[in-house]
Amino acid sequence: MADMNTKEVAETSQLRQRHHEGRQIDIVGPDGQHRKVAVADLTQDDSELATRFGYNPVFQREFGYLSTFSFAVSISGLFATIMTTMSYPLLAGGSSAVVWCWFVSGFGCMCIACSVAELVSAYPTSGGLYFTISRLAPNAWVPSISWFTGWLNLLGQVAGVASSEYGAAQMLLAAVSMSRDFNYEITTNTTVGVMAALTVITGVVNSLSTYWMEKMTKSYVIFHVCVLVACSIALLVLTKDKHSASYVFTEVKSESGWTPVGFSWLFGFLSVSWTMTDYDATAHITEEINTPELKAPWAISLAMLFTYVAGFLFNIVLCFCMGNPDEILSSPMAQPVAQIFYNSLGKGGGMFFTIAGLIIIKFVTFTAMQALGRTVFAFSRDRLLPFSNVWTKIAPWTGTPLYAVWMSVFFCIAINLIGLGSYTAIAGVFTVCAIALDWSYCIPILCKLFFGKFQPGPWHMGPFSTVVNIWACLWTLFVSIIFVLPTAMPVTAEGMNYACVYLVAVLLFAMVYWYIRGRAVYTGPVTEAIADDISESEIVESEKSAKGLAA
Repeated sequence: MADMNTKEVAETSQLRQRHHEGRQIDIVGPDGQHRKVAVADLTQDDSELATRFGYNPVFQREFGYLSTFSFAVSISGLFATIMTTMSYPLLAGGSSAVVWCWFVSGFGCMCIACSVAELVSAYPTSGGLYFTISRLAPNAWVPSISWFTGWLNLLGQVAGVASSEYGAAQMLLAAVSMSRDFNYEITTNTTVGVMAALTVITGVVNSLSTYWMEKMTKSYVIFHVCVLVACSIALLVLTKDKHSASYVFTEVKSESGWTPVGFSWLFGFLSVSWTMTDYDATAHITEEINTPELKAPWAISLAMLFTYVAGFLFNIVLCFCMGNPDEILSSPMAQPVAQIFYNSLGKGGGMFFTIAGLIIIKFVTFTAMQALGRTVFAFSRDRLLPFSNVWTKIAPWTGTPLYAVWMSVFFCIAINLIGLGSYTAIAGVFTVCAIALDWSYCIPILCKLFFGKFQPGPWHMGPFSTVVNIWACLWTLFVSIIFVLPTAMPVTAEGMNYACVYLVAVLLFAMVYWYIRGRAVYTGPVTEAIADDISESEIVESEKSAKGLAA
């Protein structure tokens, strides 16, 4: 009888082995063709992607811990993005707004980042938080909720790359102006033209394979930290007439025309909200990361913590060393922070750190464009975008979605062309980036809170999760109201906040396209890979039989 028990248990063990190693996946490619792949032939991460999430593994997993963390840090581009956006809090409330808006708003952004990291750990696919809707919301609601979440995320990412490219153009032209002793006139038309050229360069870089993108990204974080530390030390040592601590932390001065001044002060939240966003960019490359359920959330949370703390300290350094704020805001370079570098460090030092800022923000655009291209691919894979079959094509010589990348390049240039008519409209691109991206995160977070279907991954916040999630959503609601208001009074056509125009236009298009075609063909995230193997019930029955005999 004992021999029989041993035989039954052995047979059950062999059955389980056949279940896990001999099973096959029926994969449907973008061209509609089916092919069967043995799970044993896939890596553990690719097997998980196919069997658990139903997606065809098409990318090479080249990203490790350092390169993933570096990618997440590069999305914020702290040194360069502060250069790009410091004028907003400085105009809104003076030195105190630069410092304390970062401190207050940064905490809210950290709550959003940790909430995003928790969802990415549970559902690591290139669809990012858009995909999580299919696992968090009731089935009947998945198509409509994921549809609008996807379009919000797409708008935010396009605006994020576009605004970063515009900031890069400003830095390049600032360096040119500085080199010519300010005998070079910088016009909005010139800035838009340079922006377009820089965006094309970003597209060319993103036409490389994942292997080269990983190599480029890995070294970025070291360069960024070195520039940040070196610049801070140089400014503190070489600036002759520094402001007092009282001035840096308490000076309130508004140029916006809003009353009371305390309300105007709140517009300073834009700087940190634009810098500390696009948290899920790392999620969009999870299909190119080894063990993404661990590395991606750790990279997101630690990168944002670094950005929060280092950004707060760097803003304090800039406020101590900035001199007269009116002079730097009226700089002929149209780049207040570059003017600080020039005033404190001279022509050579000013040019060096302005060019360093350009290099850093170009890394921001390289990684953000990579994430955007993968997002377009993922959304097209689920038939959310028009002409989806085109954007899902993978170039065999690079293993990347080149059509998706260059479609992204086109729209990033197009959204910035509005700057030819109004410079103020460009500020709306910065603003809508923060609003659209943060709401595309909060919708899945709200689904997690309301529907109770969330299954945590290996990275989660435990008992603090609910509180952090709630604060993330409340904070996003609060700043969204501020960000759609005009930043200057009285309101004119030139001074209008165009963020609401972009937002309404894209949501209106999404709604019209939903009723014309979307509701007929779109069912939410699709299943490309279907398991074709032994049923789980067969295994369970065999295990029960074996246990009964063993008893």
